Amino acid sequence: MGDNQSSGWSRSAAAAAPAIDRRALENQIGKAGDPEQCCTELSRIFGVRPDEIGLLRLENGLLRFLFPRELASGGAIPLSHPTAVAAQTAVARKAVLFNTFTKVKHANIFESIKLHVEEDEGFRPATIHKLMSAPVVDKAEKVLGVLQICRKGFDPASAGPDFTIQDLQKLEFVTKAIAQLGFMCQE
Repeated sequence: MGDNQSSGWSRSAAAAAPAIDRRALENQIGKAGDPEQCCTELSRIFGVRPDEIGLLRLENGLLRFLFPRELASGGAIPLSHPTAVAAQTAVARKAVLFNTFTKVKHANIFESIKLHVEEDEGFRPATIHKLMSAPVVDKAEKVLGVLQICRKGFDPASAGPDFTIQDLQKLEFVTKAIAQLGFMCQE
């Protein structure tokens, strides 16, 4: 399997993956009252720092960051943006992962914004080396936003382990729970 993977595996591959406790994930996420609580829980679930979670809500054709809150003031991403992975994820309605993300042509304006979490914990590298991105879709199949989980580092090794198909499957499960949270449905 290559570095860039998507969730379009066959039924046999999905069946071979270790079972993920959907209910446990839904319960963990379902208790979140706001984007910050949700993303804090997501950081625990995926074993990443809170500054490695991005939650965007779709509003009038634009993706706006709900978390990290510092990125909310950085502008919005139009769905028509040709290189924004979040926009491509929302339009394609397909989860993707990249374990060599620095090789992917992408909009990196948001990577240059200093996050409060980074200040609290000392210097943290802003380079995203590994990324998973999935649409947040409600039961009526309406795209509400995008959830992204990344691993940052000085180089691929310092960014941590590669994401797996099981991680991507877990991401798809949690996006279903996030779609039911009130703050995702607000316009």
